[in-house]
Amino acid sequence: MHPFAFPPNASVYVAPQDEAPLSRTGFIVLAVIMALFTGPAIVLNATVIIVSLMHKQLRQPLNYALVNMAVADLGTAMTGGVLSVVNNAQGYFSLGRTGCVMEGFAVSLFGITSLCTVALIAVERMFVVCKPLGQITFQKKHAVGGIVLSWLWSLTWNVPPLFGWGRYELEGVGTSCAPDWHSRDPHNVSYILAYFAVCFAVPFALILASYSKLMWTLHQMACVEGGAVAKGEMKVASMVILMVLTFLISWLPYAGLAMLIVYNPDAKIPPLVGTVPVYMAKSSTVYNPIIYIYLNKQFRRYAVPFLLCGKQPWVEDEASEAVTTIETTKVAPA
Repeated sequence: MHPFAFPPNASVYVAPQDEAPLSRTGFIVLAVIMALFTGPAIVLNATVIIVSLMHKQLRQPLNYALVNMAVADLGTAMTGGVLSVVNNAQGYFSLGRTGCVMEGFAVSLFGITSLCTVALIAVERMFVVCKPLGQITFQKKHAVGGIVLSWLWSLTWNVPPLFGWGRYELEGVGTSCAPDWHSRDPHNVSYILAYFAVCFAVPFALILASYSKLMWTLHQMACVEGGAVAKGEMKVASMVILMVLTFLISWLPYAGLAMLIVYNPDAKIPPLVGTVPVYMAKSSTVYNPIIYIYLNKQFRRYAVPFLLCGKQPWVEDEASEAVTTIETTKVAPA
């Protein structure tokens, strides 16, 4: 396989008559893989939104961020996922320069909003359990404020390429678009470095700090109270590890490859190597609803019967559910 690299201006769109970076079979395989992620992502995230609208019990402040993540992930799947399937099936990017900018902006907006929401969930849980600001009840205004902040943060850092600071270009095998990691232009490099810091490093730091504080607080409570609190601590610990690992698996390869290209612009990245991290990041649209929502007993009680047309495949034992209760607030791992 020949190395595939964008030219300096990176404004090239592979058409059917041009030499493609992959064989026809390779593009079809990528289309199938993306479809296997996109289909379930649309169904799972749409289900979360629908059951939340249907059942008042789910419209609690602590669940707002979960629904917001489902909205962002659904947006990513509907734009980046569906278009990736279509373009890979054709073997080239068919939407032209304007379409590339629109797709790159939309996918980045939804993707970073989802990533920020993961950090928001971690911070909210830490505040509810650890109460760093004292006895402040988590209310609707706090939940809405966090959601608005996640969208504004993402919008703030994804709009600049539309006005000349950075730009959206083809990535991977040339069937999807994203911020241009390849350009050596100083303005573009400065944007990418800032983008990496505030859209990847900051959310990850918040996740680690919040969950570390949460686990320490639960550990102290378990040492004093034992029993159900200790069981709750173990379950939360398992979920925290799963959440952090999923975050790293989904986003670290993408961020790492981007930084490699920024610091070594002459690196020749094979098409498949450049595409795998992109798909891993987009696959988070499937992992997120499963880990954060469908492992949440409250959502599962309504979502599973909805998906199975009213059938409940198992009877849940209320007494066996390990849930840590702090005053009037219940903190479950999801």
